[in-house]
Amino acid sequence: MTDHQVVGRAEWQAAREELLEREKAYTRMGDELARQRRQLPWVRVDKPYPFDTQDGPRTLAELFCGRSQLLVYHFMFGPSYQAGDPVNSSIADGLDALRPHLEARDVTPVLVSQAPLQRLQAYRRQMGWRLGWVSAAPGDFNFDLGASTPGGAIVAPQDGLAPIVAQNAAAAGTDVAGYLSQAPAVSVFVLGDGVVYQSYQTTWRGLEFLMGYYPVLDRMPKGRDEQGDGWQLWLRRHHEYTNR
Repeated sequence: MTDHQVVGRAEWQAAREELLEREKAYTRMGDELARQRRQLPWVRVDKPYPFDTQDGPRTLAELFCGRSQLLVYHFMFGPSYQAGDPVNSSIADGLDALRPHLEARDVTPVLVSQAPLQRLQAYRRQMGWRLGWVSAAPGDFNFDLGASTPGGAIVAPQDGLAPIVAQNAAAAGTDVAGYLSQAPAVSVFVLGDGVVYQSYQTTWRGLEFLMGYYPVLDRMPKGRDEQGDGWQLWLRRHHEYTNR
């Protein structure tokens, strides 16, 4: 027998309609935030920024691949990593599925990491992604954008770190300090008349818009079912779940 409140259909409908009004207000607020994002001023990017790609050396402007908008996901995969962790991999799963739809709307999505290209491409093949993945190792791109640090950890390893940090570090084949030398982020760029501009960036919980499973779970009876500091511990690479 459930201990959750159970009511008749009419009472449930009344409660649902009351919640729906708040959901509509939330949606309208999201629309307004989206408008404000589009109104943010841009920053001109004067550095050409070199990258290693499967097609040879490329600059930031060349990553647009003929489109005018570039969405960069700074995938946490540093020089000491041997693999991508499950959380970053789950984000790449979603972006890989969205790629044709984004490209149809003049957006080129790409993964950027600090590890050598050969290691990135090997993991990309293992995961079955078609999404482009390039190495920022030849230049300062990831450092300038705050997604990598040349020495030490972006977040200092210390007692009290969430359990997911040690779990992800082990899954990536590195230690906690090496793992935390990288940070997840999204950076958005615009190309106009040969000039690149940065229009947006977000990180950490701001990245949940790329984690499509969370909005679905938020509508399920159990929600995210992540207790205390145990968030994201349930995530696995897409082929590693045992309850499919």
